[in-house]
Amino acid sequence: MREPDQENEVALSAARLAAQRRKSREPAAGHSSTAQWPAAVPFDQLSDYHTLERLREVNAAMDVQQPYFRMHEGHAASTTVIDHREVLNFASYDYVGLNADPRVSEAAKNAIDRYGVSPSGSRLVAGCRPVHDELEAALARHYGLPAAMVFVSGHSTNVSTISCLMGEGDLVLSDTLSHNSIQVGIKLSGAARRSFAHNDMEALETLLIENRAQFRNALIIVEGLYSMDGDIPPLDRLIALKRKYGCWLMVDEAHAIGCVGATGKGSFEGCGINAADVDIWMGTLSKTLASTGGFIVGSRPLIDLLRAYASGYVYSVALAPALAASALRAMEILNDEPERVRKLQDNCALFLRLAAQSGLDTGRAGPFAIVPVMVGDSILAAKLSERLLKRGVNVLPVMFPAVPMQEARLRFFLSALHSELQIVKAVSIAAEELAQLRDASFGRALPLSVFNLRSS
Repeated sequence: MREPDQENEVALSAARLAAQRRKSREPAAGHSSTAQWPAAVPFDQLSDYHTLERLREVNAAMDVQQPYFRMHEGHAASTTVIDHREVLNFASYDYVGLNADPRVSEAAKNAIDRYGVSPSGSRLVAGCRPVHDELEAALARHYGLPAAMVFVSGHSTNVSTISCLMGEGDLVLSDTLSHNSIQVGIKLSGAARRSFAHNDMEALETLLIENRAQFRNALIIVEGLYSMDGDIPPLDRLIALKRKYGCWLMVDEAHAIGCVGATGKGSFEGCGINAADVDIWMGTLSKTLASTGGFIVGSRPLIDLLRAYASGYVYSVALAPALAASALRAMEILNDEPERVRKLQDNCALFLRLAAQSGLDTGRAGPFAIVPVMVGDSILAAKLSERLLKRGVNVLPVMFPAVPMQEARLRFFLSALHSELQIVKAVSIAAEELAQLRDASFGRALPLSVFNLRSS
């Protein structure tokens, strides 16, 4: 056995030899040490930038304004102010109306006074505050599970959790309508991926039969309330499949809390299942809970693993104390005032009923806060959004690639703050404007100028 000094000398010798080899390497073939390498490609020459330019040109040719990044000049609730004009607002996640609740605002202000604005570091080194632990304990109680942890970003919560738990030799099966954060997390994990048709349990089982035995660990991922379609998954059948084939089940509750279930607890309440039958609960703080960030709830070993290895937690700043405090207070109000959830769900049921009477296609949506009005053509959806804004209704389009080609839609976010009159007005205007655009064949007969645009 070598003595420690001998081992150090061997290591130093190896390091010196490696350094000498690096110095003696020849330049790449065809290039001398003084050769000029090609310049970096300007960003405006990248193919993705050319695609953006082409989209701008098509919009200009069709006289369609860019529908996104509308500037809200104050608090966006059931109404908002855009371009100095008050309009009805159906483009915010304030599902139970807590974003400007004075009790939530007071909790955030008190946290700033006590802790400052920023945690000034990650939870590991400088970011821990009592309010973080209090929020995590409340989230764990909400699901009746042992432990929870919060992240600074909802998107990062999915990316970090999936890429931490899964790797090469593992399998992830996800619904085709899963959020971008889920897709990115799977990609970064290096695990094999299989997608099944939306809520198609037969397709999922077929994939499990064909693939499960080839992989070490397997994870099934669904959303508790799908953000583009407004429907929920069959959790009872998913639990049966994950048990049968030895998988973990992860449910993304980003939009479900406050919207699904009689008291808004989420999809486990809405589907009548025990929350402990799901291995990983994920959610965000930025919708019903009137804050920003994300969370994971589950077993103590799961949370211990993520606290030690999840990159978006270990290497990222902690959630701002004011945001943790506002989310905690919002959770308390949600539990104390279930009538907010009933009002939200009543508003959604009213919207769906009026939309059906007006001939609007709301797809698979249930009375859970998110209602798409299916349009089909992306240019038509953008123009419809523009026309509605002119008539005092703010609602944004969702277009390819966020949804499949020819499945563009306007996505209405309902709130407990909306009045019946506001919903009646919005549905009526949407039906009128869509009918007028379709009668004019807007989006179907493109002008000749569109076909003369510069090719990318």
